[in-house]
Amino acid sequence: MAPPGRMAPPGRMVLALTVNGVDRRIEAEPRSHLGDVLRDGLDLTGTHLGCEHGVCGACTLLLDGEPARACLTFAGACAGAAVTTIEGLDDDAVATELRAAFNREHALQCGYCTPGMLVAARDLVLRLPEADERRIRVGLSGNLCRCTGYAGIVRAVMSVIADRRARGIGPSAGNERGLGPVGARNGEAVAALAPPARTAAALAPARSFTQAQDLAEAFAPAQSFTQALDLAHPPEAVFALLADIEAVAACLPGAVLTARPAPDMVEGGLQVRIGPIAATFRGRARIEQDAAALSGRVRGAGADAGGRSATEGEIRYRVGPGPAPGTARLDLEVGYTLTGPLAQFGRPGLVRDLAGRISADFARNLDARLSGVAAPAPADLNPLRLLLDLVRSRLAAWRGRA
Repeated sequence: MAPPGRMAPPGRMVLALTVNGVDRRIEAEPRSHLGDVLRDGLDLTGTHLGCEHGVCGACTLLLDGEPARACLTFAGACAGAAVTTIEGLDDDAVATELRAAFNREHALQCGYCTPGMLVAARDLVLRLPEADERRIRVGLSGNLCRCTGYAGIVRAVMSVIADRRARGIGPSAGNERGLGPVGARNGEAVAALAPPARTAAALAPARSFTQAQDLAEAFAPAQSFTQALDLAHPPEAVFALLADIEAVAACLPGAVLTARPAPDMVEGGLQVRIGPIAATFRGRARIEQDAAALSGRVRGAGADAGGRSATEGEIRYRVGPGPAPGTARLDLEVGYTLTGPLAQFGRPGLVRDLAGRISADFARNLDARLSGVAAPAPADLNPLRLLLDLVRSRLAAWRGRA
């Protein structure tokens, strides 16, 4: 653990966390997973590492009060978060009742899965309105046990829920959240379960990113990459279209506008769905353009109200002559920082590959709009198709090397 004020050596970082109610500063490599940091840095070995692929659930802990996979969560994405491990639930009333029920119902054998199972079970006790066996089994389906056959575990959770409801203790706030760990949202299911006020709040821009002054000039991106797009239209025409924010949003897959854009500011977001993970990033972006240099800058920040992921980024662009007369080349410099549950999927190489395919769709839509002969293709971000394209390209590259 790093003492206060000490700088981390090259290649490492000092991570500030609240762990089991205590403020901690932990020295770690940026690529370290949260489970490794807790076990090796703080000796909190109750967080068990099993499959290390997010499948078995043995490493489940609470991240800002919600279950999360410690083996998939990068520690660097948790800066400032509140982490609760099984050790932090020693005096928790619900966990105490669950431990007694697990003993009573013979829900224990080797015990390796038990810490993660208790964390997931506690979440169900707090959220489910009644002891519904089917929902409990679904809720625990992400926690695997090779010993018990699950019957005793399910009985234990059902008994605690039934007993607490009989004592007049109802589900806590947040019971509208869909089943599954942090980030494993089904957007439609959450919307259906949530009260109207919650749904309206989820569609609003994230509060912490709605003010223009939040877009600080001093931005150091965690990751960056460059992109070049060739367009069969004159540079001046391309630059003029980029000044039309509504037209750009119509061409960008997954983009939405939530208010009429101003010349230097836009409110909107980006909708993303990958399997069970749904996110709508909402926020603001500041726009700068230099007509003489045919260049511009977009600086934005936003958050996913449902999943607590946040992003901050900057795009610098310049329009210049293309490879042939009457064509243009759009050079992009992209820098971004992604935090929260979705950061575990944000590997730089994958982001660059996906961005390349999104850019190809964007360029195709821009070309159609500039040509005036066809409407742009539907602006719908389809990550599954993009991932399939990525797999095909990787396989093709592998065959080429073989």
